[in-house]
Amino acid sequence: MNVESGTRSRTRRAILDAAASVLARDRRAPLAAIAKAADVGRSTLHRYFPDREQLVLTAALDSLEMIDRAVRDAATDEGTPAEAMRRLATALVGTGDRLLFAFGDPQLIEEVEAEEGSEGDIETLVLALISRGQDEGVFDSGVSAEWIMQVLWAMVYAGAAAAQQGTVPRHGVTAHVIRTLEGGILTPEANEAEPHV
Repeated sequence: MNVESGTRSRTRRAILDAAASVLARDRRAPLAAIAKAADVGRSTLHRYFPDREQLVLTAALDSLEMIDRAVRDAATDEGTPAEAMRRLATALVGTGDRLLFAFGDPQLIEEVEAEEGSEGDIETLVLALISRGQDEGVFDSGVSAEWIMQVLWAMVYAGAAAAQQGTVPRHGVTAHVIRTLEGGILTPEANEAEPHV
């Protein structure tokens, strides 16, 4: 990779990171606010993304790729189900603004998922972990795996929103999410046996 392409890659990454962060807080934020957050000029931003629609779509696709990578990196098929769920929750909390941006606008996420088509893969991994936990008597089988998955997403989203609003310190979000999640999905026996964060 030459210096120019390395610089272009870093600039593009800075713009996408800034777009997700700024738009997670204010969907109507002007491009000037995104350029400022990325520490680039408006003309530079327009060289990479000629219009707002293209920037928003690309940032959403990039955010979903980041979330996808976080789920895969959590190695949900390794270790005990409780350990794997903690790794997964930690990884998802780490996507913070990206998750708030990508899932904060139902219409945007539908457009992006239709174009990308990878959410099913992530759901399959998460559901496999939950089903494994239910089969092993660690997660409550009195509710569906799909319900537990929705609760996980809702908890992580709520944690990211709380961090953004300053009601929970960023460094405390993971512990809050895991503690609340485990109190709701572990069976009483597993809850007694598993140490809490």
